[in-house]
Amino acid sequence: MMEKPTVYHIPVCPFSQRLEILLELKGQRDAVSFQVVDITRPRDPELLEKTRGTTALPVLETPEGRIIKESLVILNYLDEALPGPLLRRSDPLEHAVENMLVGKEGSFTTAGYLLVMNQVQKQRGKMTDKLIALYAELDDFLRFHNPHGVFLFEDFGLAETVFTPIFMRFWFLEYYEAFELPRRAEFDRVSVWREACLNHPAAQQVGREEIVKLYYDYALGAGNGALPEGRSRSSFAFEPHWRERPWPPKEKYGKPASDEALGLV
Repeated sequence: MMEKPTVYHIPVCPFSQRLEILLELKGQRDAVSFQVVDITRPRDPELLEKTRGTTALPVLETPEGRIIKESLVILNYLDEALPGPLLRRSDPLEHAVENMLVGKEGSFTTAGYLLVMNQVQKQRGKMTDKLIALYAELDDFLRFHNPHGVFLFEDFGLAETVFTPIFMRFWFLEYYEAFELPRRAEFDRVSVWREACLNHPAAQQVGREEIVKLYYDYALGAGNGALPEGRSRSSFAFEPHWRERPWPPKEKYGKPASDEALGLV
């Protein structure tokens, strides 16, 4: 049997979910071996040696031991290397258009994560306005290139695979920041796109409860397995399983919940 590439990843990581969506769309769910990395513990020296000291995940290791980093690079590699229809558009102009939309993902993701991690209440308004403005940019792009459609093109494709995991992670903004898009016409097109992305059958690897519970520490300003002050267990801990824990408190600017209140001990 031919050896599979290995992807080292963090549970519930949006950048790893992109790869899972790709595999689902291509009918190649078993073509890659996923190896979970516990971010609440120091990195395995063997993994650090493979990655030449970098800690960002996911990372793909080919059967020959070659290392590929950055989720979009891995996504494109798997799209080209695995059997099945290409996720990206085959027409060069259409591929350029989808890449222009993909290029907007970085600032969009950053704005959402900065908002959930913000600890200064009076900065909420400014940060919320920034994210809403970026949603408006997405709406404008979609209206220009496919005003009456659902996705960027006729089907769920590369841009949707890139953005859908971020839309899902932003459930933490709905929960911890009471964030919602304004109900105005200028957000109608991006709202249709977002809803179709969230409901696509190939993108159901995670759910709202899992994201809200695991990302509680992000809402306290502690990302990537870091411990908030006064805590001894990360909300990203594997045990107890997230399903066995209570929902965290929605109020992120008040007194933070203890390990006990979060069901972590």
